Amino acid sequence: MRSFVVSALREPPFTGVRHDETERVARESADWAQQLGLISNGQRLHRADAAGLAGRACPQAPPERLRLLTDLISWLFVMDDACDEDGLGAEPTRLAPTVAALLDVLDRQGAPGPTPPGAAGTLALGLTDLCQRVRGHRRPAVLLRFVAGMREYLLALLWEAANREHERVPPVDEYVQMRRHTGAVYPSLTLTDLALDGFPPAARRADPGWATLEMLAADLICWCNDVFSYAKEHHGGPDAHNLITVLTRETGDESTALRAAADRFNDRLGAYLAAETDLLAHHGDAVRPALASRRNWIRATYDWSRAAARYA
Repeated sequence: MRSFVVSALREPPFTGVRHDETERVARESADWAQQLGLISNGQRLHRADAAGLAGRACPQAPPERLRLLTDLISWLFVMDDACDEDGLGAEPTRLAPTVAALLDVLDRQGAPGPTPPGAAGTLALGLTDLCQRVRGHRRPAVLLRFVAGMREYLLALLWEAANREHERVPPVDEYVQMRRHTGAVYPSLTLTDLALDGFPPAARRADPGWATLEMLAADLICWCNDVFSYAKEHHGGPDAHNLITVLTRETGDESTALRAAADRFNDRLGAYLAAETDLLAHHGDAVRPALASRRNWIRATYDWSRAAARYA
């Protein structure tokens, strides 16, 4: 089942490279998570291979900026596992106090001072550290974009929790919209832009074509993840938060949904390449670094998903 839909995906036509410091950064990030108390042992996080994903997403970044992206991805894996596997996201009333405490951290935007007390515990400690390190780069636009993306991610987790509580499979269009946020793509791209000094100028970001390209990139990253994770998630019962699951509900047939998921990915990849060509024609070198980071992320997700023990 998985092999069919994976083989039907069009391989992203971008070069895939991994950062030379990936292994060292992996060890440092695991130590960071352990010292903060985010994990009791590193087994589950090791299987996730956050550094492997980050190292492919920004293979030319300075090591300390690669560490920042890796630590973010590690934090996101811990948060997602708490919601998806440990019961935190089973219903909104259980998740809400944690989200409220984490929103309190984000509202402080990395300002100096201790982590505010609240229900999020070590998750709040980790998020505070990330925000303070982003703030330390003295790039206000990057900090604000990062905080906004993380806020959207947290609120989208409440949407997932409401669906789980009511055993609701969302319609396809609704799922596609919300998946861009539950995947935390936008804050991850922000730290990748920071790592590569590729944050586009504000005037370029105002181009509607840029917003379109960002959405296309987010869809490709998240749908690739859905395809590779479907077999594992489906093993314990259908997961409502997967592209194949929502397509199965719409079509009434899993085989049809598998083909439809591959077709959607392939069509989106073609649309992404066309949008990228248009942006380069209008903005040229000003957007090349940011385009490179999005290409890296699309390719990184594809390569990492094929190898990650997380979905074995």
